Amino acid sequence: MQPIQVSFLLSLALATALAQCPQPNEIKDAEGNKVCARMFEDSNAYYDQCCGGAFLDAQNGDDMPYMPLKWSNRISSLVVATRCELTVWSKQPKHGNMRKFNAGIVYRLKDVKKGLFGTWNNAISSYYCKCN
Repeated sequence: MQPIQVSFLLSLALATALAQCPQPNEIKDAEGNKVCARMFEDSNAYYDQCCGGAFLDAQNGDDMPYMPLKWSNRISSLVVATRCELTVWSKQPKHGNMRKFNAGIVYRLKDVKKGLFGTWNNAISSYYCKCN
């Protein structure tokens, strides 16, 4: 193989290995139970490198007017499970701007507008998650 072909194949393999966001129908906790939503501390300019770092799982019915310790205003990407909805607020306890996220992947919350000037990157302070 030519060096350029090898380099391309290595880049492709690395990009595949870095794909971190789970599919909405695949998020489960350590015991294998369905998770309503998974919120991640990191995102990236490249979609295949989003959903990194530590994560916080929201179970069906979780109603959190106050985020767990060290999680307030720290979430940069998220995945909402199939047939679930995550409602978030920008201030505690469930005040400020509100947004609902349906099933799917949000690679970068900095691309999601919050009000006229802000984004939802590092702006989630409370949440409620439910599944049907």
